[in-house]
Amino acid sequence: MVNNTIESYYTIRSQVYNHVKNAGTYEKVGLAFLMACFTGIAAQIAIPLTWTPVPITLQTFAVLISGMLLGRKYGTLSQVLYLALGLVIPWYSGMTGGIATLLGTYCGYFIGFLVCAYFVGSISERYPQSRKFVGMTGTLLVANFLAIYIPGLIGLYLYFYLAQGTALTLTQVLVMGLVPFIIGDILKVLAGSAISQVFLPKDE
Repeated sequence: MVNNTIESYYTIRSQVYNHVKNAGTYEKVGLAFLMACFTGIAAQIAIPLTWTPVPITLQTFAVLISGMLLGRKYGTLSQVLYLALGLVIPWYSGMTGGIATLLGTYCGYFIGFLVCAYFVGSISERYPQSRKFVGMTGTLLVANFLAIYIPGLIGLYLYFYLAQGTALTLTQVLVMGLVPFIIGDILKVLAGSAISQVFLPKDE
């Protein structure tokens, strides 16, 4: 009985994954749009911090799983849609939107979202074994702390330098743009890895 249940679970998991993988263009674009909406909703779960314009949000979790679930092409498209629609829909963090927000303190992080989704999608598509918990944890850690934070921190520095004439030190940039988010991001990575372990097949 237990073996039959496990086998059914594996079969259903594989069928769902293959359905998404082999879906038509319109369906995949629709899924990308839904993931963009999820990113917009997750961005509203935010905790502002007094010493930095960058809040703690749940949107990076959505970015991490977008590539993992939709692949590099449509995972990246979901973030393109999120950013593009944010020009007219106030669904960036804190219900903000528009070109000023897109090019403001978040600009580097937004660029990182695209890189992150593409990177995670590429690894997940090409290497099925990477979908296991340990492998996906490593992938998401790299994506989160390199793909998102490197352009994010550079963008934060450039914003203060170009828009406000303030040259931040490396320590100031890290305290404002990285350090407060480390623990939360590790939890998001572990949650994403758990989703991969449960919902994604490891042999195709």
